[in-house]
Amino acid sequence: MRLLRRPFRPPRNDVMKKRNLIYNTDDTIVAVSTPVGEGGIGIVRLSGRKALLIADKIFVSKDKSKPSTFKTYTIHYGRVVKKSSPKEIIDEVILTVMRAPKSYTKEDVVEINCHGGIVPLRRILDLALSRGARLAQPGEFTKRAFINGRIDLAQAEAVLDIIRSKTDSFMKVALGHLEGGLSNKISSLKEKLLDILSELEARIDFSEDDIELVPKEDLSKKLYASFREIKKLIDDAWKGMILKEGIMCVICGKPNVGKSSLMNVLLRRNRVIVTSVPGTTRDAIEEEINLKDIPIRVVDTAGISEARDIVEEHGIRKSKSYIKRADIILFMLDFSKRWSKTDEEIFNSIRDKNFITIANKSDLKKKLDINKIKKITGKDEIVETSLLRRKNLDKVEEAILQKIWHGEIPHPEGAFVTNLRHRKDLEGAHKCIRKAIKALGEKSTAFPEIVASEVKEAVFFLNSILGDTIEPDILDRIFSKFCIGK
Repeated sequence: MRLLRRPFRPPRNDVMKKRNLIYNTDDTIVAVSTPVGEGGIGIVRLSGRKALLIADKIFVSKDKSKPSTFKTYTIHYGRVVKKSSPKEIIDEVILTVMRAPKSYTKEDVVEINCHGGIVPLRRILDLALSRGARLAQPGEFTKRAFINGRIDLAQAEAVLDIIRSKTDSFMKVALGHLEGGLSNKISSLKEKLLDILSELEARIDFSEDDIELVPKEDLSKKLYASFREIKKLIDDAWKGMILKEGIMCVICGKPNVGKSSLMNVLLRRNRVIVTSVPGTTRDAIEEEINLKDIPIRVVDTAGISEARDIVEEHGIRKSKSYIKRADIILFMLDFSKRWSKTDEEIFNSIRDKNFITIANKSDLKKKLDINKIKKITGKDEIVETSLLRRKNLDKVEEAILQKIWHGEIPHPEGAFVTNLRHRKDLEGAHKCIRKAIKALGEKSTAFPEIVASEVKEAVFFLNSILGDTIEPDILDRIFSKFCIGK
């Protein structure tokens, strides 16, 4: 008979208690949850044990009833009033009550919708502070949702991703993470590793007993399966990072080849001055575009040539700095000019980079030897275009997309890793499992202890993604990126 002994796992409630010991959630926090400035509506949000009592002190409803008597998920019209002598009306408002535990933070939450101006928002905020609330720290509402167990850390980070989404595709990915897509994947991997750990602990605890144990080959297969799953998440992380962060696309070439014209075409507006005078652009200019749902930072650089003055020298130095940091380079040539020494020098500086060759001015008499360029660059594809005539502009965009995705456009619904912290933790878990597989294959009687140690470490890394083994200073750093009202 096989005896299975599962390793000790702290109950979810114990995890919550540990988080509450580290972070005090007894006080009530308040913040403005809408952007500063003029607007139709502004929101002041309170969360905590005294949220309803504070609302009692500052809100007067039309029927004179108190917020502490309101049912959850109800909305009430009234006024925020400074109940001093004489009474002073601050603003007409709509007050929403969401009682614990079914609220964003799993605490009592009150939201006051007032007129969206700086003065009413500030005065209502000051009034709530004077009645016993504390100003919330950046991301503290979401941090409380995490501490109180409503969401895990990966889901909390997805909230910030949704707020900062630049494209529809990444918005879909972030929403999938908030709904638990990535968390479920990590939790599933963790459960599989814990099952392997239980088998290993059975070997350690009952090695001398006459008990049927799982063969080493079966343990090896299970470890390999987890190894491959984690490797797939790591390998696909670049897709998620591109959807989130986008790429830097630098346009380079000698003066007067059409770099600024290409910049304007990609932006669909005349952002950069274009003249027939070489060296018109003397500084790097950055703008962001959305190309088929990919955020792309396009950089127009100064033409690289022999500097005529100190300003041009600085511009060229800056261009070279951008080229070093570029994800993709658009190497521009002039169809009406022969391959020059300057072209060769520029190409030598980018030959090891991810570049696309664009031959502009195809409407003019052709002097550029395309076959020679293909041989020099080692690439068969050269995009021939005329920016003046708007010819083959779609091919330029297609070439950029091909470079980004390498012909493999991902579906935004996938559970992509979009966070550098998650990727590092996955790499840590992957490394541990590799060591465990190696130890399992060695002829040693101590293999269960060695393998179990590595598997436990891998579980630790996965728990870090979910926030169960995260250090307080790292947690503070994560939530410091949020705005104060979220």
